[in-house]
Amino acid sequence: MKATLLETRELAPEVRHFLFEVPEAHQLNFKAGQFVSFNAVLGGKKITRPYSLASLPSGNRFELCLNRVQEGIFSPYLFDMKPGDSVETTAPLGFFVIRNPAKDGLFIATGTGIAPFRPMVPEYLQNPEAKNLTLLFGVRFENSIYYRDEFEALARQHPNFRFWPTLTRPETTWQGRTGHVQTHLMEALSDRRDLDVHICGMKAMVDDVRGVLKELGFDRKQIIFEKYD
Repeated sequence: MKATLLETRELAPEVRHFLFEVPEAHQLNFKAGQFVSFNAVLGGKKITRPYSLASLPSGNRFELCLNRVQEGIFSPYLFDMKPGDSVETTAPLGFFVIRNPAKDGLFIATGTGIAPFRPMVPEYLQNPEAKNLTLLFGVRFENSIYYRDEFEALARQHPNFRFWPTLTRPETTWQGRTGHVQTHLMEALSDRRDLDVHICGMKAMVDDVRGVLKELGFDRKQIIFEKYD
């Protein structure tokens, strides 16, 4: 089916939020954390790329958070799209979803790996059985804390939700956490070993965090992850 671009907005340099819609006959029923795959013939080849949904289900519309990969093939194509242009898409798929909202949770993201957590956090908090949730989000610069206002608002509204952004290249005015997400992993876990941990971002970070969790005795079923490269 075709997904038509409705609008975009800049989140940071080379990072953009996209709003698409599919024909009204296709109501999109999906879980927060799932993805769609776009298909297009580029350079004479059919290319397919999966992208995490950055929104909760909303009829026939969905949202994405993408960065432009300069040497990439598909992301420059999407960044060149104008409202009204369309791209072929699959229905939502994927297993990177909240397994048990009745358990305390830790979400860990870097860069545009925040995309699936944008809908997963409110979905988790809306559940009447929701326990405590921490979102640890690592980026380089303060202006790259994507959806910051939304997460800070959720933290004010929900005492059981902690939003922890951390910067690897902070300016002198930054008063928050610094360093990679791994630096703050033990603080987020405290002495708990019964959390479900969802991780999304670049392969090196995901593998590193998974390794630490396994050494601490976490069962593989407690570690849900998705890699972006």
